[in-house]
Amino acid sequence: MAARSQPRSVARLAAVQALYQKDMEQVPVAKLLHEFHHHRLGATIDEVEYADAEVDFFDDLVKGVDARAKELDGLIQARLAKGWSLERLDRPMRQILRAGAYELVARADVPVATVISEYVDVAKAFYDKREAGFVNGLLDAIAKDARGR
Repeated sequence: MAARSQPRSVARLAAVQALYQKDMEQVPVAKLLHEFHHHRLGATIDEVEYADAEVDFFDDLVKGVDARAKELDGLIQARLAKGWSLERLDRPMRQILRAGAYELVARADVPVATVISEYVDVAKAFYDKREAGFVNGLLDAIAKDARGR
């Protein structure tokens, strides 16, 4: 994957990673934010320098997804194919979809096309083309529900 230099792009990828960590380890949000602020965002880990993220945007994504998880899960579940459940999706995919859905419902300042494109890029960091297409289609459907487009 190409290096991410735009602060919001970095914030989105970091938010998905933080939400995944929260899901796996049940880390409280405040502790998670502290860890990312002080040890991940803009840090150098194993000789890899992490680009700076827009910290306030990162915080909003993590806190917002956590606070509205049930609502977001409902939006995602409503758009999954018949017979599929949110639990059938693997953990990183759930976090990508939750973060994207959160931006669509709570961040009207971010254009729909930007949200979808950014989370397709995040999906490509974890998955192949097929899954990135799934993210594209599902977030587009949620955008129609959330923003009436």
